[in-house]
Amino acid sequence: MNHHATQYEKNGLYELTDEARSTLKGSKYYNEDLAPTSIEKRTWSSFSICNLWIGLAISIPALALASSLVALGISPLLAILNVGLGNLIVLIPIQLNSHVGTKYGIPFPIFARLTFGNKGAQLPTLSRSIIACGWTSIQCWVGGGAVAALLGTVIPFFSNQSVAIAMPGNDSVSVGQIIGFLLFVLVVGLVAYNGMEKVKWVQNIGGPLLIVVVLGLFVWSYHAIQGAGYSLLDVFSTGNDEALIQKNGGFAFVYLAGLTGNIAYWSTMALNIPDFSRYAKDQKSQFKGQLAGMPLPMLICAFVGAVFAQATKCTMGEAMFDPTSVFYYMDNRILVAVCAVGVIVATLTTCVAANVVAPANGFSNLLPKKITFKRGVLITCFLAVFVAQPWWLYGSGAAYIFNWLNNYGMIIAPIAAILMADYFLCKQQRVDIGSLYLGAEGRYGYTHGWNRCGLVAWAVSCVLPLLGNTAFAYQPSLSAAPSVLQMIAANGYVFSFLVAFTVYTALMKSRFGGSKERKGFVSPEEQEALTKHDTVDFGARTCTLRNRRRDRLNATIRKEGV
Repeated sequence: MNHHATQYEKNGLYELTDEARSTLKGSKYYNEDLAPTSIEKRTWSSFSICNLWIGLAISIPALALASSLVALGISPLLAILNVGLGNLIVLIPIQLNSHVGTKYGIPFPIFARLTFGNKGAQLPTLSRSIIACGWTSIQCWVGGGAVAALLGTVIPFFSNQSVAIAMPGNDSVSVGQIIGFLLFVLVVGLVAYNGMEKVKWVQNIGGPLLIVVVLGLFVWSYHAIQGAGYSLLDVFSTGNDEALIQKNGGFAFVYLAGLTGNIAYWSTMALNIPDFSRYAKDQKSQFKGQLAGMPLPMLICAFVGAVFAQATKCTMGEAMFDPTSVFYYMDNRILVAVCAVGVIVATLTTCVAANVVAPANGFSNLLPKKITFKRGVLITCFLAVFVAQPWWLYGSGAAYIFNWLNNYGMIIAPIAAILMADYFLCKQQRVDIGSLYLGAEGRYGYTHGWNRCGLVAWAVSCVLPLLGNTAFAYQPSLSAAPSVLQMIAANGYVFSFLVAFTVYTALMKSRFGGSKERKGFVSPEEQEALTKHDTVDFGARTCTLRNRRRDRLNATIRKEGV
């Protein structure tokens, strides 16, 4: 047996040996929050992972994906199809980038070191962290609105929209919602601060209330539609609002931009999914759990969101994009209270699991010896309150899709593509776990801590779509057709993903950036030398125990009396 091995393999899962873990504790690149999850702690089943995704999927911003498209003139049926297609597309990088977390037990910041280098990893990690802080702010704003509505059933001041003040980017912001926002941030911080098990606890109590939220919104929408003299069949027979679509750039531009937004919605999870898949007990559990837990709940949210938007269009003449606005049209205080509690729990589940865990780990990766996961949670909450501006980011359906979802999706799509290309095509799933915590002394130091192949591929892939959605963004007031650059921006996620994947693979297989050794490649022979396997001595031989062979070997041992 190899006495220099630093990692241990059992049933296809890897972890550090006790000796390697003890040695790495002296490294400035190591702390317990970023350490690989031990095999015995990888206990999440398909059911646990499915429940996690149901909790993540059912939220107000998820409902707003379809309602935003309806508000831009897309028919309810096409809006639902857009959401469904977008989620199936983004599920591909989510599933693939989950693999490394389950196999090696490493979180996203460490996965980024594998590809970008110990210093280069700070850029994608910080990008993901900053975006997550923006999402934390938006989710807390939504949850804060529900807190204000709940308090407003007892103290009308909190739900009084006329009591407002001017904020940056918004001239009239409800004081009650601001107070609710601050209270909700406090609750989110407390749940996240107390660790991952609190996430599972919120999921367990949140499930029934999540169903109440969605059903409550659907029931309200259904009665509103019937009250206006329409039926559900009328809703789904409704065509596009051609005048409104043309005003926003035409069908192809709006629909493709909406698809990019729907892909981008979970694009952050396509990066930091190893933060969760590292707890899965095997690859089948993470794959089946995500396949069952993500697409269907998102499709249900799209259905309810589209019906809600069309209901407000039928009754008020204009489609609303934010489902929480329904609180201000409900007279029954008990119903408001029940729905508000449901929104609070649903939003809390999503906010903690999808948006606080990643930046907390990311900030910890900056200074592993000084910033623990808990301190990372505090930094995330601070930025969500004092830097992000949810009243602006979540101000309208157009702002939500074009300015928020699409822009950040273009920035991080290349990261997901580069991670996939590196792990599956270049490194072929072979990883030296210990070297990920050694900095320049390890295998993944690249060129002074930076993988130039990754940086070049990232920059090249996102520059065009970003320009097409910022400096040269489409202006509806000009009444002109979108340019080629603006159409590239409308397809920004897919464009930047494919370009990054292709450029990175080509660069890594070329001489650019140095030799294979400098680029962190591990040969099959090196992988074997690094790894201890789950074994038992049998006479003069050493037999590897894996899966079904374990039981057969034990039976043979007992039978022969060895």
